[in-house]
Amino acid sequence: MGALARRPQLTGRAAVLAVVVCAIAMSLAYPIREYVAQRRQIAQLEQAQAREQAAIKALDDRRRQLMDPGYIKKTARERLFYCDPGQKCYVVMGDDRAAERRKSAAGPKKAVKAPWYETLWQSVEAADTGRGRKAAGAGG
Repeated sequence: MGALARRPQLTGRAAVLAVVVCAIAMSLAYPIREYVAQRRQIAQLEQAQAREQAAIKALDDRRRQLMDPGYIKKTARERLFYCDPGQKCYVVMGDDRAAERRKSAAGPKKAVKAPWYETLWQSVEAADTGRGRKAAGAGG
């Protein structure tokens, strides 16, 4: 008779143990998730702090450079063609290198788009004269 009786696979003790383990896991899940999120936020803030420190250092170096009278004189001579009092300075007008230098200092030229009111006025004039075409830049 003992050989034919089967023991249940899930006993009362095992069920209670499973419930306790699940309760512990559920109670630890939220704090662990918050811990991981906070660690990620701390890492991001440390990266941002490092970037800001690098920017502060670069600005401090630039401030020191601009406080140097020699650098200011050199820059004024190169970019603004200033001369010291009593010194004769010449600017060669056909010099390609000076033109390139001025272009690089000024930056690339962008195509200037007409303001909206000018486009509107052109369309009014076109309608008045009977040309019947859309003004440049009109959408549609």
